[in-house]
Amino acid sequence: MSRPTPSTHPDWLHLSGEENVVWESRPHPVTMGVRVPIGLALVLAGFAVAAWGVTDGGVGGLSLVGVALVVLGIALVLVQYVVWTNTRYVITSEELYKKRGIVSRNVTQFRIDRVQNTALEQDVLGRLLGYGDLTIYTAGSGDPELTFERTPEPERANGALNEQLGELVDRDRNQSR
Repeated sequence: MSRPTPSTHPDWLHLSGEENVVWESRPHPVTMGVRVPIGLALVLAGFAVAAWGVTDGGVGGLSLVGVALVVLGIALVLVQYVVWTNTRYVITSEELYKKRGIVSRNVTQFRIDRVQNTALEQDVLGRLLGYGDLTIYTAGSGDPELTFERTPEPERANGALNEQLGELVDRDRNQSR
């Protein structure tokens, strides 16, 4: 008896028979912002306060404050990391996906054939660190339909999307002949 092979794609990504993933990423680590350095600083400060409390003659209130700072700092870093790892951007040969969420999940998905225009934006820091925003506009809407925020190497994402749009145009031409 043969067993079905498990999907290598997450359960929120619904690929059709011929569809394949052409680009996939999560936001640049810079999106974790100042919370990670603050969390790490809290951990270091907590260790220093706890050590100072212990050297003052045993475990007292100061040591407990230090432990609380360590726990708070670790929690801050972990929460930010979990949020970062649970944000995904995917371009397939047929669709665009943006997934966010840990407990509750928010998946935005639409067909590539609806894409009307794209905009790639990078500020100075984004150019230096290699991230930017890829904004996608759809037909019939003047507002952005989807934005991949702080995407690492946004030129690659834009290139992958433009390549799929070009293939879609070629398919449409071949079908109309």
